[in-house]
Amino acid sequence: MDSAALNLFLTLIFLSGVYAGINERAILNDIFYNRGYNSMERPVADEKNALNVSFGVTLQQIIQVEEKSQCIITNIWVNMLWHDSNLGWNATKYGGVSEVRLPANKIWKPDILMYNSADESFDGTYHTNIVVYSDGTCFWLPPGMFKSTCNIDITWFPFDDQFCQLKFGSWTYDGLNINMWPTNGKGGDLQSFIKNGEWDLIGMPVKKNTVFYDCCPDNPYYDLTYTIHIRRRHLYYICNLVVPSIILSGLALLVFILPPDAGEKIGLGITIMLSLCMLLMIASDSLPKSSDAIPLLVLYFGAVMIICSFSILATVLVLSLHHSSPGHHTMPVWVQRGICEWLAWILFMKRPGRTMTRKAILERSVQIEMQEKSSKSLLANVVGEDEMHPLTNGTFTGGMKALDSFENQHISTHTCSTRSELRAIHKELKTITDKMKQDDEDNVVIADWKYAASVIDRLCLYLFSFLIVVISLGVVLSAPHVV
Repeated sequence: MDSAALNLFLTLIFLSGVYAGINERAILNDIFYNRGYNSMERPVADEKNALNVSFGVTLQQIIQVEEKSQCIITNIWVNMLWHDSNLGWNATKYGGVSEVRLPANKIWKPDILMYNSADESFDGTYHTNIVVYSDGTCFWLPPGMFKSTCNIDITWFPFDDQFCQLKFGSWTYDGLNINMWPTNGKGGDLQSFIKNGEWDLIGMPVKKNTVFYDCCPDNPYYDLTYTIHIRRRHLYYICNLVVPSIILSGLALLVFILPPDAGEKIGLGITIMLSLCMLLMIASDSLPKSSDAIPLLVLYFGAVMIICSFSILATVLVLSLHHSSPGHHTMPVWVQRGICEWLAWILFMKRPGRTMTRKAILERSVQIEMQEKSSKSLLANVVGEDEMHPLTNGTFTGGMKALDSFENQHISTHTCSTRSELRAIHKELKTITDKMKQDDEDNVVIADWKYAASVIDRLCLYLFSFLIVVISLGVVLSAPHVV
């Protein structure tokens, strides 16, 4: 076998996997045998010059955004274009062949990688063939599944925007050897993007950065940083988390509408709180375990739970007032006047048998003060009269005096027994009358306690309704985007 045939045979072995016709085979033989092409050589005519590399990305799909692991998985086609001075031929000498396709491991290519890759193999591209043109231009379009780190900010969850950066640059060459510049200055190519069910793609701008490292402060390093701006589609979270929480917070107000005698006020409040805890557990499953920020939705749940907790405490107070009795509790004056009168008037509440106007409340206050003063003086007079005359009751006392006079004149056994019976009857009548009077007074006090409980119920209904509306509007208005 002559030397020419042997060289051709060795060239074909070296280019295993490359299938070409006669002209392409001649081109490959000329490049790799006659010229002695070396894939480790940076393809520039002068080593002092930097090699210009045009770099671009085409975003095909956002596969997944992993909030817990702070990563994003994307399907991207990377495209690189550079000029190799060692590759090139006269197409007219080779049958008009102006391009050939070579394996990526046979010729020199820039070692551009994603700096913030989180993939186990680090480089997630599939090394396809490189298209080489007759003027020495090389075009490489390797597709890949890229898993990169992304700082997920959950402050406004589920109305949040995320900015995930893809940082590409040469791993070993500095800016004096390779000069990167974006193919499209506006950013990545999004024409063939496939929509994601959870995220909306807002944009993908690009920025060229120049970095000086401590190891070599005189040599600049270039990188192209593509920022994927995505916005969470919050319809799912509104339907499954936000709306149920608003409904439950509205149901919490029913605690103050339910009558205390129903016996289910506290049970209803606890049930609503447990339901909110369950919703919070569901929401926490989709959130990253981070202490950097508290999500907006979690703040809303926490606020509603605090309101429900205070509503239960208010319900306990209402039930305590409702079941108070004169035998165990003495109604203070501030409860009788402050709650049953003035607070009820402020809340526009009505009470059967009483006129709830400002003038009427002032008149009743004056009457109560006068009655208290007169009752004290009357009590002192009555005590003095009772000490002097054990039986002093109008005509009945006079009759008793006449009876005593009659007894002095006509002392007999019959009249003595009659006097004893009359005294016993008087005592029983007084006991019954006092009991009925005390029962009436107790019923009035019990009615006042129950009315005070209903006033507190109404106050809590208005107060907690206001808080829930303010918190809900605060969440909606503070979110960066709701519509």
